[in-house]
Amino acid sequence: MLHTAPIPTSLPDRFVFPADQLPPATTATISLPIIDMSGGRDEVRRAILDAGKELGFFQVMNHGVPEQLMLDMEVLAAEFFEMPEIDKAAYYSADINKANRLYSGTTYETGGERYWRDCLRLAYDFSVGDHVKDWPDKPQRLREIMEEYVVKARGVGMEILKMVCEGIGLRPDYFEGGISGGDVVFQMNHYPRCPDPSVAVGQPPHCDRNLITVLLPGPVPGLEVAYNGDWIKVKRIPGTFVVNFGCQLEVVTNGMLKSIEHRAMTNSEQPRTSVATFIMPSGDCLIGPAEDFIDENNPPLYRSLTFAEFKRTYNVVKLGASLNLTTNLQKAQKEI
Repeated sequence: MLHTAPIPTSLPDRFVFPADQLPPATTATISLPIIDMSGGRDEVRRAILDAGKELGFFQVMNHGVPEQLMLDMEVLAAEFFEMPEIDKAAYYSADINKANRLYSGTTYETGGERYWRDCLRLAYDFSVGDHVKDWPDKPQRLREIMEEYVVKARGVGMEILKMVCEGIGLRPDYFEGGISGGDVVFQMNHYPRCPDPSVAVGQPPHCDRNLITVLLPGPVPGLEVAYNGDWIKVKRIPGTFVVNFGCQLEVVTNGMLKSIEHRAMTNSEQPRTSVATFIMPSGDCLIGPAEDFIDENNPPLYRSLTFAEFKRTYNVVKLGASLNLTTNLQKAQKEI
């Protein structure tokens, strides 16, 4: 059920996390490695692998997505969340299995979301004719811009995956087919101004369960990445995407490339909106360490699971409870 009350001036109790559950604060701010995708292919490929091994995160520029499209996406995403609640009510659902839905911790009266975040999650299925018929059509041009944007953002992710293949010795089409053939999940995250950021969480520490993520972070800071036992604030560079490797890429490379924890912090000064594009495997795709990375000296660190099984595993153990994804996965897999 929706209500139209303004965001409260004090934080409701259900959003207050005990001190021992709050992520440690950080003051470190860095610019992630910036990779110019218009450079020589060998140079770009090497930069992607170096950044991926060091941080699991990097930024890309000259990626082929028009900057005006990125700006339009930022503006329209923010405008969607600023619309009156009555205009968004039809998209709200508490059903976590629904492909397209709006859910919220800050604006709706009921629901278990404890995080100071509103989220519009949409699925783009390349196998059907009308990909976006169930997507929001307000504000004006939102659906048109979202569809153009998600196709181009996926293209950036797939090109990066091709370069990863070239760099680590996998066949060039390794990430074609089922391993990247699920719905492209398009997620707009909105973090309203928070009455008390010191005790609230936008998104908790987590690793992405997909293959690769292409993020439009927006102009307001809030993304933080785990690094050397601490957290670093990501400095946004206009015109770039933030890219990070998901759990499936770590599994395929048997731990060579890492899926790194990250989190979203709140602030009391201004709202923040980000747009994430997740390249997902199909549910029945069997994923395990590639044979290229397995020998008598390098046993598999992970079991082979379908992506559907992996998602159940992901929910058994909160991947991100520590900085060691391998340990978390191995512990979770015992539950299957």
